[in-house]
Amino acid sequence: MIDEIMPRLYRIIIPLPNSPLKDLNSYVIKSGDRNLIIDTGFNRTVCMEAMQAGLRALDIDLSKTDFMLTHMHSDHTGLVSRLATDTSAVYFSRIDSSVFNENINWQAMMDFALCNGFQLEELVKAVESHPGLKYSPKKIPEFTFLDDGSIIQAGDYRLKCLLTPGHTQGHICLYDENKKILFSGDHVLYDITPHIESWSYEVNSLKNYLDSLDRIKNLPVKIVLPGHRNLFTDLAGRIDELKKHHEIRVNEVLEVLGKNTMSAYDIAAGMTWDIDCESWEQFPVTQKWFAVGEAIAHLRYLESEGRIKRNTDQKIVTFSAH
Repeated sequence: MIDEIMPRLYRIIIPLPNSPLKDLNSYVIKSGDRNLIIDTGFNRTVCMEAMQAGLRALDIDLSKTDFMLTHMHSDHTGLVSRLATDTSAVYFSRIDSSVFNENINWQAMMDFALCNGFQLEELVKAVESHPGLKYSPKKIPEFTFLDDGSIIQAGDYRLKCLLTPGHTQGHICLYDENKKILFSGDHVLYDITPHIESWSYEVNSLKNYLDSLDRIKNLPVKIVLPGHRNLFTDLAGRIDELKKHHEIRVNEVLEVLGKNTMSAYDIAAGMTWDIDCESWEQFPVTQKWFAVGEAIAHLRYLESEGRIKRNTDQKIVTFSAH
């Protein structure tokens, strides 16, 4: 499916089967000189076929096409090495590129997950079924690095890169000041809440995310073009809703914790999730991975605020109220 959003700006909807996200919005800017594709979909046949059909309908010549990836996740990057040609520039966050390679260190994340309460057998299944492992590019292209403030010119669209860490450490939104368009990637979504997780205590993902929301809240914007689901217009209103959501989640974590001493895994098991399962035991293991990562992000935030403490004197890290 293809939508024309503005003159020479299109959206190709790429299906993401068996994913709660449902599909990805891939944006195409057509230009007489160089076209630009923003985000690509999983490295899967069904995604490639949808992309190819869309590009054919738009009469896009890939030898005259560059790519911009808003962040490292495989639903946004998976197809890039299959689509990019020898003449394509692939624009990507310098920060995300530091952890985006063929030798991504899953072992470090597994060790971290184990000390946060995962059992090894369940953890191995979670990693084996993780879309980041299954559907990422098989070959990492040569990147043209983007930093905060970098400019990408595509036809008469002048896109300024805004570093918005949280969903990933190097997530980038694109803002066209003249046309008042924001390509928000997975930083601000309208119908669903962006996933904020932590797999390291060094990173305070939720604090970074909330600060990044503040950074873009007051941009003059006529339309927001997110990575998933519907386009929308009220950026500031949606940001208020997202901040309220995380305030509620933080309070829920405190309620689950109560006066107990608990691991992140057990806290995640006690939280509410929008997944059609009767109990935590029935959760798909991949969704348990995402749930625990999200719980850790909220726990790390609470710890940084001095509202809970992290106990590291045992093999399994636990949290307790101050």
